[in-house]
Amino acid sequence: MKNVLVVVDMQKDFIDGALGTKEAVVIVDNVAEAVRAFDGEVIFTRDTHHDDYLETQEGRNLPVPHCIEGTDGWQLDKKLQVLMTDSMKVFDKPTFGSVALAEYLKADRELQSVTLVGLCTDICVISNALLIKANMPEVTVQVIEKCCAGVTPQSHANALDAMRMCQIQIL
Repeated sequence: MKNVLVVVDMQKDFIDGALGTKEAVVIVDNVAEAVRAFDGEVIFTRDTHHDDYLETQEGRNLPVPHCIEGTDGWQLDKKLQVLMTDSMKVFDKPTFGSVALAEYLKADRELQSVTLVGLCTDICVISNALLIKANMPEVTVQVIEKCCAGVTPQSHANALDAMRMCQIQIL
């Protein structure tokens, strides 16, 4: 059986850039340790936008350009970049959840568990966790609380509660 760790959007713009928070800065070392200690496949996602971001639905609702492909803010945190190997997959996603990630995971008949860490708990982590759970209801889906941060501490807590209600384990 196979276990997968999904590191969601640990990018500069979400940590200490355009949409960064002090809570996001605090979890970087925890996420790096989770990657180092994980026994299984590690996958990264990157929020990926383009110069037309403000013309998209997301851009109209969140008019803060961020994670523009190729910019410094789009890059994964340096503490995580050094842990990446050529065999690790990276899914660039144009919005909150990655359908391509869920499809990739669903194709693996040996999959036992998917653990998610990263940013933001209340947007991209919950979106990906629910996509994975909906596509693979018998696979254990879990989120490591100390390796996630939300837009605000309250929205982080709300997202964790919502995921618990959807049978996603919060560790």
